[in-house]
Amino acid sequence: MTVAADPAPVAMLAHSYYDEDPRVRREADALVAAERPVDVFALRRPGDAARATVGGVSVHRLDVQRHQGAPLATYVVEYLDFFVRASLAVSAAHRHRRYALAQVHTLPDFLVYAAAPLKLVGVPVVLDMHEAMPELFRARFPGLAASRLRPIVAVQERLSTSFADAVITVTEGVADRLRARGTPAAKITVIHNTPSARLFDPAAHAHRAFMSDGRLRLIYAGAVTPTYELDTAVHALARIRTDRPGLPVQLEVFGRGDSVEPLRELSRSLAVDDIVTFHGRIPLEQVPAEIAASDIGLSPARRSEFTDLALSTKVFEYAAMGKPVVATKLDTPGRYFEPDTVLTYSAGNAADLAAKILSLVDDPAARDERVRRTAARVDALSWERESERYVLLIEGLIAKPGRA
Repeated sequence: MTVAADPAPVAMLAHSYYDEDPRVRREADALVAAERPVDVFALRRPGDAARATVGGVSVHRLDVQRHQGAPLATYVVEYLDFFVRASLAVSAAHRHRRYALAQVHTLPDFLVYAAAPLKLVGVPVVLDMHEAMPELFRARFPGLAASRLRPIVAVQERLSTSFADAVITVTEGVADRLRARGTPAAKITVIHNTPSARLFDPAAHAHRAFMSDGRLRLIYAGAVTPTYELDTAVHALARIRTDRPGLPVQLEVFGRGDSVEPLRELSRSLAVDDIVTFHGRIPLEQVPAEIAASDIGLSPARRSEFTDLALSTKVFEYAAMGKPVVATKLDTPGRYFEPDTVLTYSAGNAADLAAKILSLVDDPAARDERVRRTAARVDALSWERESERYVLLIEGLIAKPGRA
């Protein structure tokens, strides 16, 4: 789809490592495919080049690193450091690049103000809210000290959405919540965080029939943090081993985060460390092959205000690759998936999770029907469809009368 009417580039600011952030990459790629140049200002890992071109996208890596699982004070310093560097870098680049639009990806919400110098000279600013920051903050930092900052986090969200010319978010649940808190409905667009069907293409990988080697291979591909209750998955694995001693089972975990070591210790204490493997993070391009080599995709989440608003990309990725999915029963996923698609279990209930996994083993016909119905739902929300809406939104903002 070619819609760009002039060659002026879009600037994207993202407090993430570009190659690790699928949403930023998908949106940048969609604009480049529409002949709109994109400059991304992102984090820089030690050893990374300061500048790179990735798939036609110009990536500016600023010298700030992520401290996942760090104390609250470390996050604040990290956010402020990136805010200052990103604002200075995009302002300097604008002098010769003349950006048509600036898109700021959260977290944090207040990063949108890093684009203030561009907005002052007439450049439209879009806030892309990947997460609901107040709810995530409450879930991640439940302590007393953090509770005093919660009103500030809520206020900065309202101010950030007010400052932006348009707001993009990832689910109807988050959009409803923003509208209820005063963001004009006309300002909000939902662009679902769904995977690319071109990347997650089952035809591009060797097909594994369910338990073709006699082993049940479970997979989790995502962040390994307290938000995602992998401890419940490990307990469920121990229960399966006890209830079905003749069933060989393996859990493969692909991802990183501050829960890895506690989960290793839990696996050892439950005597399942021989069937739980932590592989660390792998490039996004390798994820489809690992899913193709599995039997069931797991999407566990600790239930909270934050996760009830979220819609896990993992569910879409597993389903796109033709795998049955077991996920925590949450509010927002329930708005998108019917009961006969994704199989759900009660949050924190390892016995229920184990039972749902075994039901997929025991009933092949029901399992295959779930796979078919879930894949159809995922196809209706594929990134190829969402990206067209996204590009038209961005181009419409750029072409809006009155833009300097």
